[in-house]
Amino acid sequence: MTEFEAFAIDLSRIAAQAALPLFRGQYAQENKAGPGAFDPVTQADRAAEAAIRQAISARYPDHGVIGEEYGEDRPDAEHVWVLDPIDGTRAFIAGLPSWTTLVALRHQDQAVIGAIGQPYLDEIFIGGPSGGFALARGKTSRLKTRACARLEDALIATTDADIFIGPDREAWTRLRAASRLARFGCDAYAYAMLAAGYIDLVAETELQLWDWSALKPVIEAAGGRFTDWQGQPPSDGRVVAVGDARLTDQALAVLNPG
Repeated sequence: MTEFEAFAIDLSRIAAQAALPLFRGQYAQENKAGPGAFDPVTQADRAAEAAIRQAISARYPDHGVIGEEYGEDRPDAEHVWVLDPIDGTRAFIAGLPSWTTLVALRHQDQAVIGAIGQPYLDEIFIGGPSGGFALARGKTSRLKTRACARLEDALIATTDADIFIGPDREAWTRLRAASRLARFGCDAYAYAMLAAGYIDLVAETELQLWDWSALKPVIEAAGGRFTDWQGQPPSDGRVVAVGDARLTDQALAVLNPG
């Protein structure tokens, strides 16, 4: 692997050292949302991002960082690390091992390396110039998406149907009806399973830069495609990831019937 790919793995492990001891334990948490809503952040989120940022600063002081919890630092740098210390905080506080740490490296505003780490399961999924790999319990294997030529045969996923509002909800309902099976509640771990060849399509909306930057390189290195709902690079928070490129046009036709 390249130096930066290896460092992305190191950062995933550093985040794990900060977050995993708190999982299914006692820790501080608060609600970032206003009245009537719930957007949790925990001590683990903040500790993991702080640890990653410290490691980046020590190793590459000229690199920029964009993180969910602590904002932007030199976001216009040539190399910028994009961090979601715990994607799936709701899963974390529920004791479910589907939360992940997302680490991405953007070079000249393009995501070129991504790492999806699940510390409790001892898994890291990495994608970059060297290809896609799964590091699990001391073993390394190549990531490879599976073939699925027809949407009607596809196993699809999203975090929660309630993330879709208005026309987006109608679009998701059509996509669900056109597929074979849908799974919910996996957050970014669904994309790791797509890259590993177990899920065929993931569609979501309202994603932030730190939510998807690590996912795109992993999916593409495994042989899949990652676009917005118009088949272009993600820009508005709507994404579609497929393991088999033949699904892209079918999915986009369902999401955008006009």
